[in-house]
Amino acid sequence: QAQLVESGGGLVPPGGSLRLSCAYRGSAIRIDPMRWYRQTQGKQHEVVAQITSNGITNYTEAVKGRFTISADHPGGTGFLQMDNLKPEDTAMYYCNLLQNRGDMEYWGKGTLVAVSS
Repeated sequence: QAQLVESGGGLVPPGGSLRLSCAYRGSAIRIDPMRWYRQTQGKQHEVVAQITSNGITNYTEAVKGRFTISADHPGGTGFLQMDNLKPEDTAMYYCNLLQNRGDMEYWGKGTLVAVSS
């Protein structure tokens, strides 16, 4: 089974930046695609960004032009660079990968991003 560990969250003022990391390992992981989700209290997970193994990226409209997803799969790490942060970006952020076989999805425990003056 897989293990994912997110890091890099914290408290940042509006307009600031954070870089989230997702360290992963496991024998049954499909690395295409890697996704970042976020969740505020009482709401469903929202897909923030996605990257394929050949580098094609997609972003939700709310973060386009401000967030950048990347991955170093030989190093077992994904990243989410977040610039020009806004208070509405405040959420728990989760890394997501799929099981190579079957229907499971793998998640980390999340890292908290708080944007406040």
